[in-house]
This record gives sequence, C-alpha cells and structure tokens, in this order.
Amino acid sequence: MKRWASLCQIHCTPKFQNKMVLKIYLSVVQEQKSSKTVKPHIISPPTEKLPPPYDEWISIAKNLPELIKKNELRKKVDELKILSIDGLSGHKLQRLARLALGYITMAYVWNQGDGDVRKVLPQNIAIPYCELSEKLGLPPILVYADCVLANWKKKDPNGPMTYENMDILFWFPGGDCSKGFFLVSLLVELAAASAIKVIPNLLKAVKNQDEVTLKKALHYIASCLHRAHKEFEEVHKHVDPSTFFKVLRIYLSGWKGNSKLPEGLKYEGFWENPKEFAGGSAAQSSIFQCFDILLGIQQCSGEEFAAEFLQEMRNYMPPAHRDFLLLLKSGPSVREFVRSRDDVELKADYNECVKAMVSLRKYHLKIVAKYIVIPASQQPKNNQASEESSEQKNKGTGGTNAMDFLKSVRTTTEKFLLIDH
Repeated sequence: MKRWASLCQIHCTPKFQNKMVLKIYLSVVQEQKSSKTVKPHIISPPTEKLPPPYDEWISIAKNLPELIKKNELRKKVDELKILSIDGLSGHKLQRLARLALGYITMAYVWNQGDGDVRKVLPQNIAIPYCELSEKLGLPPILVYADCVLANWKKKDPNGPMTYENMDILFWFPGGDCSKGFFLVSLLVELAAASAIKVIPNLLKAVKNQDEVTLKKALHYIASCLHRAHKEFEEVHKHVDPSTFFKVLRIYLSGWKGNSKLPEGLKYEGFWENPKEFAGGSAAQSSIFQCFDILLGIQQCSGEEFAAEFLQEMRNYMPPAHRDFLLLLKSGPSVREFVRSRDDVELKADYNECVKAMVSLRKYHLKIVAKYIVIPASQQPKNNQASEESSEQKNKGTGGTNAMDFLKSVRTTTEKFLLIDH
C-alpha cells in the first residue's frame, strides 16, 4: 500500500485530500492481491443466483431466447408481481438483479425484433428496475457495465481469464453471438485495464521529474493497449456480422435517437412521461476515456458532437468510474511534462501510447464497417430494415452515427502526437 499512500502526496487539490474520493479512487484502480488478478471495476467473482422471490427474474433472464422464440416472454413478464428491492442486500446481488432486469427490459421492448416494439415497460418490472438503477447510480437500461463487466463467469474457477475458460450469464437470441460480443469486449477491457496499476507511479514520476520511471510506465501502458488490440481482433472468430446486425444489435439498441421509439420508453409507475436513454456502447467504458485524460488527449478539441457524446456516456458509467475520471483530470499533466523535456526517448514513449490509442480507434472503425455499415447496405429492399433511413441503419447501439463518431475521435487522437518542428 506504500505506493498508494505516495499517490496521496502528489496532489494538493481538495479533491485529492478528500478521503471519500480517495477511497473511491483506490476501489477502482487497486488490483486484487491474488495471483489470479481481476480488475476491481469488473464484478468478480460474479454471483449467479438471487434469493426468492427475486429468483423469478433470473429464471426469465436465463431463458430469454427460448421465451422469445415461443412468443411467451411478454406474457411471463406481465404475470410477475411487483417486488420491493429491500430484500436485495449487498452490491453483488443488486448488480445481478439489475443485470437480469436489464436483459428482461431489452427483450420486452424488442421481443422478436424491431417490428413489434413496446413503448411502455410494465410497472412490475419498471418500478424495481428504476429503483435499483437509482440506488446504483445508473440509468434504467442495459449498459456496458452490465452486459460486459458484470455478465461473465469462469467455467473452471481456478482457470485463467481466457475466452475458452469463460462464459456469459445471460443471452439474447442469436446463438453464440452474445457470448462472442460480450466476452471479446471484456477481454479487451481486461487487457487495457492492466495498465491502471502503473498510474500512481506515472503521476509520481511527473511530480518528481523522474523521466526513467515515466518512460517505464508509458512503455507498459503502450504494451497493454497493444494487447487490447490483439484481443479486439478475436471478434472475427466469435461474432458473425449478419447475426450481430440483424439480431443482437436490435436487443442492445436504446430509446434515444431511435426512430422506433421517438419519444423514448415509458417506465410505468415510476415516471409519468417517457424517458430517452442510449443503448449499451463501448463509449460507456471508462478505460479508454481514462487514457485520453492521462495522455492529455482532449476530445473537446475535435467535433463537438463527438465530445458531447463521450461526455454524455459518462452518465452511463458506474459512479466510481465517473469519479475516477474526474480525479484523473485534476491530476498533473503528463503531456505537458513530456513536452517540456528535451528527451527524444520520452517523447517516443509518449507517442507510442497515443499511436496505440489511434490504432485501436482505427480498428474499431473497421469493425463498425464490417458489422454495421456493410450489413446495412446489403439489406434487401423488401426487408423492413431497408425502410429505415440511412442514418438510422448506420447508428451504433449507443444511438449515434458510429462511423462519424469514431472518425472524429480517431482524427482528434492523431492530433495529439508530439511532433518535433
């Protein structure tokens, strides 16, 4: 814990002196001490069961594909009793309950596709879902922190965190597409998040003007981002483009900027008017926004819509993740320190991190083209999907034009490479 204590001495702002904020910071970035390390912002080990009567939620969520296939899902949901959340004690149980209710909500709204959309979520689901979400500081819709960070288990509890030894807790229709999409996303997150452990050393190095330690930290961050890229490449093995576009994409879609629910979704018994919420998106991951901040990559200097979207997506992150990003932002500037030094190697190490971020975002563009843009263009004219506007078809699950957004973020990131004049 000594290095964590030293981190406290780096900063003199009220935020860093506040014990509660520091506690949140440590809860996010400190690795578990066991040899089988799992990042703390990922629920580990996830629990799979809820006590009665909440086990009814699990039963439905575990059988979504079959219930949807038989067109029995909505009937099952409509028959549920309204349950108080008071019997759900502890963060893990609350997160599992929220995950199950999130899956049920997405399935209830979209059912067998976007041709039969429900615009009202019944109160027997809406009330406990909204109450749980409020308690956990998250919006009542399935977000990245649910379907990726809290939706996994090991087949062999003593085995490694690898695709072969992992599975997901809940599935949407589309066969193994759900497993492939969520587990690859998780493994990308794990690879990148491995770099969090060097942040204290990195910030301390900036304060102490210790270029040797800073170089090591930057080199390690770049290596973790390169590993994340390698994990990202695995998506081609495990996710079929047609299935993703025609099936899974629909169940992950939200009700903000969606022509199928132009006013949003009404949460019966909780809010009087419909509410708009964006669907799950990789932009809701705190890890890459973390490295933007750490490297001084200011997305606000790019396209306004992209910067606004990234800022909005923080509302879909767990509160501790949001606080972590704010805390990093108030820390010392790594970029300005590197710029101030006449050290070619230091600048090269910094640039390697930025290049790794650019590479990830370029690759993400290729994935979006393969899994959204190309399948959208191949829809037959008599298919309902072709009746959507071109803009709607090319939207990501977060509700924005995925290609435009990623191009902007990539271009802005490239601008922060340090170039000697």
